[in-house]
Amino acid sequence: MTYISPYAVAAAIALASDARAFVPPPGGVSRGGRLAPTTTTTTTTARNMATFPDSASDILWTPSWKTGDRDLVVGPLGKYCEDLYSVSRRKTRTVTCGPIKFGSDHPIVRQTMATTDTANVDASIEQIIRCADKGFDLVRITVQGKREANAAAKIREGLFKRGYTIPLCADMHFQPVVAQLVADAVEKIRINPGNFADGRKDFDEKVYESEDEYVKEREYLVEAMLPLVRKCKDLGRCMRIGTNHGSLSSRVLSYYGDTPRGMVESAIEFADICRSQDYHNFVFSMKASNPLVMVQSYRLLASEMYRLDWDYPLHLGVTEAGEGEDGRMKSAVGIGTILADGLGDTVRVSLTEDPEYEYEPCNRLSEMAESRLASMNPDAAARQSAVRTYVDTRDITAYARRVGDHPTRRDGEKVDASLFLNPNGSMMSAVRPFMLSKDSAPYLYKELGFKTAVGMPFKDIATSDSIFMRTLPSSDDVDARSALRRMMEVGTGVIVPADELERNPLENAVALVSLADAVATNGKLPAGAIRLAVEIDGSEDDATIAKVKDLDPLMVSICISDGLSQLHASRRVFEIFKANGITVPAIHHYRTNASDSNELALELGTRVGSLLVDGNGDGILIEQVGESVNFSVDFLRNAGFSLLQGCRMRNTKTEFVSCPSCGRTLFDLQETTAQIQEATGHLPGVTVAIMGCIVNGPGEMADADFGYVGTLPGKVDLYYGKEVVRKNVPNEDAVDSLVNLIKSYGMWKDKEEEAVEEEVPIAA
Repeated sequence: MTYISPYAVAAAIALASDARAFVPPPGGVSRGGRLAPTTTTTTTTARNMATFPDSASDILWTPSWKTGDRDLVVGPLGKYCEDLYSVSRRKTRTVTCGPIKFGSDHPIVRQTMATTDTANVDASIEQIIRCADKGFDLVRITVQGKREANAAAKIREGLFKRGYTIPLCADMHFQPVVAQLVADAVEKIRINPGNFADGRKDFDEKVYESEDEYVKEREYLVEAMLPLVRKCKDLGRCMRIGTNHGSLSSRVLSYYGDTPRGMVESAIEFADICRSQDYHNFVFSMKASNPLVMVQSYRLLASEMYRLDWDYPLHLGVTEAGEGEDGRMKSAVGIGTILADGLGDTVRVSLTEDPEYEYEPCNRLSEMAESRLASMNPDAAARQSAVRTYVDTRDITAYARRVGDHPTRRDGEKVDASLFLNPNGSMMSAVRPFMLSKDSAPYLYKELGFKTAVGMPFKDIATSDSIFMRTLPSSDDVDARSALRRMMEVGTGVIVPADELERNPLENAVALVSLADAVATNGKLPAGAIRLAVEIDGSEDDATIAKVKDLDPLMVSICISDGLSQLHASRRVFEIFKANGITVPAIHHYRTNASDSNELALELGTRVGSLLVDGNGDGILIEQVGESVNFSVDFLRNAGFSLLQGCRMRNTKTEFVSCPSCGRTLFDLQETTAQIQEATGHLPGVTVAIMGCIVNGPGEMADADFGYVGTLPGKVDLYYGKEVVRKNVPNEDAVDSLVNLIKSYGMWKDKEEEAVEEEVPIAA
């Protein structure tokens, strides 16, 4: 007897009863040959029913990872990218989405998501047109129910009439029947394995006594998915199997935990259903708001696909990244790292901003990735091949930070060198002599994050740990020298090239010496210097780098020469450190000539963040190079701290996990986010999640202390962790209620009032 899913029957009834069901464009074919003729029923063809599995018991499932069967059947996990030592794009099949194609034979696809109410057809059309005019290749829209499915059809038709053939993706949660409805109207369906069939989950842990008990529940997944898969196959639609760290099903959470492994296994199950129908026009995504989880999940999925001999493209993104430079940097840390691995075929940068503003970072990350490909850029290929041979031993299945041994104060030292670095991640600022003048020094203290009392600086939670000076003020500049002395007395390191200290001595400075010179002189210090810092540029041989251990420096500055790939040369240095037991703190010295703050955020996230998320590095020094000074010391300091916080190293401000908004959002997300940031942005160590709706809300707050989640129009629920503690709070009272909630859990402190004082000239 042929099995017919109840989901298929429900969809057929829904379509037959809906007078507003989508009617395809004249002739049944859209511009460019997309949206092939559709029928008014989603029941599958006799051919499909006769040929392909109809139930979970008939599907050939991927062997279990949990039991070890996968290792036995297909072998152990191996590589996760094409080449560890150069940037080579992972080979994938081509997936078609209307006029665009995903895959390694095609450019990276840039996409975004509409924030309008999908039911507001005119507003949605206008916003999608703005996105298309910006340059986006694809726009996703939210589809909660039949009303939005019908609106999607009208949006599609309206765009065609306006001359826009940009493909649309329907974002589906909880509604298998509606997914079938909207497949008639759009080119792509995004399903979330965590809630497509499971519905709204709770966090009660289920106990599975055996693997058989766990897999037995696959039947309802198959019931939900098969009709959609068959319809997408018949109509030539594309699909994204989009796993989200914050919305794994209760079933997966109970069996695998809220882990990258759980994300991967959830996606593989749904892919098995697609493959059982010989449907392969789909892509994967592994999104998380935590860049470390996101990176580990994509790498793990890629590694599984290599061993399973699968070649499906990857859609990249960091969920709930936020807004401004912080949102761009967090996105760059995750997306940029994966692109640097040669993984990724389509990108979305999720910002709490209007979708048009996502284009610039999305496009730049894609351009930066394509420029690094050895096959496309001879200069990039030359830099990558110029890196000396090394063996990459990173474990992509687990994050482990390399922690440098923190320095201690030595007997007889006049200043405390243990304060020059921070064990959670050090921030160093580049300073120029003119900034230390009598008139400028008070402003420099503020730019470096010092608090001041009667003109005297003292360190705070977000003060630069050390400063770097290529040149010093002259010894007879009493005011400048006094300013340096005062900063050193409160635990600020002053790092200066040794040749400058030879010409212009500074007592208690840290002498920066190239590794070659340090080895040649056995670490000899210039007169007055307190400690040695060694600079490595990546050109040194293994034996020379290994001698760092004998020199016992305060720190190592990794400043890769222009002729080498920064990523690969830095990885080589850390491999040599690991092999030789070198635990000296390593600071990434990043030189930039960026003139735009957003560009700098993307650079830092991609080029330095890609090392920090592997646990390689103990801090950052950002130095502007070139003729012009484009950024203030204060801006670069905050950028550095944002990078450290985005890489889950050092928290110096409130962490916000804010969704980018969509048609489901139940309040003005940008305005509300700004209000919450203003009220709570001074609480380092506290994480606040701001979610427009419930779809990713509770789960995405796995790393959050408090949550602000839209539930009904004009109402929000407040969370402590994953627990709702205040329900249906009116929007106008919700921010104050959130503040009171934070206070009730003892995590509040009042904002410090900025001291208003007469600036006292710095005396000698």
